[in-house]
Amino acid sequence: MSLETPDRPIAVEYPASDGKPMAETDVHRQLMSDLIFELSNFFKDEADVYVSGNLLLYYVEGNPGKRVAPDVFVARGVAKGARRVYKLWEEQAVPDVVIELSSRQTWREDVDEKFELYQKLGIKEYFLFDPEYDYLIDSLVGYRLEEGRYSPIKVKSGRALIESLGLELVDTGETLRIFDPRSGLTLQTPEEHAEASLRAEEASRLDRQACSRAEETARLEREARIKAEAEAVRLREELERLKSRSD
Repeated sequence: MSLETPDRPIAVEYPASDGKPMAETDVHRQLMSDLIFELSNFFKDEADVYVSGNLLLYYVEGNPGKRVAPDVFVARGVAKGARRVYKLWEEQAVPDVVIELSSRQTWREDVDEKFELYQKLGIKEYFLFDPEYDYLIDSLVGYRLEEGRYSPIKVKSGRALIESLGLELVDTGETLRIFDPRSGLTLQTPEEHAEASLRAEEASRLDRQACSRAEETARLEREARIKAEAEAVRLREELERLKSRSD
């Protein structure tokens, strides 16, 4: 009897964490969260647009060392849904857009290693922003893939077009915002969205109150009209009785 066991493929572990902190500073963490929220909310009705950030992206099957964690990324043609990690060979789609928030610890990697990697992976547009206005020569820079190579994206008056999303990145001089040229509106941060929702809810409540008051006024007017008509009938009948007596 053979004691040998059949060969089985060794399961490869793809960890969901690389042990590094999410962001270097409060400014980086807040901006990253804001951008992910803004883009997620903008594409909420499009089932095949996946927005994420600080999620490990594995790009070589069988080699968990080949990974990167973009601060913010958007992938078209990919279904929404929570993921532990993003595996290119399973998703069958590289992100269309990556935004990196450069910092003291990451800016060299952002402009060198990640630039080369994202270009090799075929990510259409790559943007770098320096939230502290301290590490990049230009606080907002971008690159677009053209014939397999990155070409600089023109940044005019602090604005750069995200061609694949139809949106603009805007360097306000204090932070990075996203602008929708079609609506003429800046995408809302979570705080702005919550405030707008409260204002809309309050406006709706006032509208309901106004409608209720209008309905009450109409009811009272209707009742008054019915009473007036009834009184007019009573008076006519009384006059008729008085006339008949006098005759």
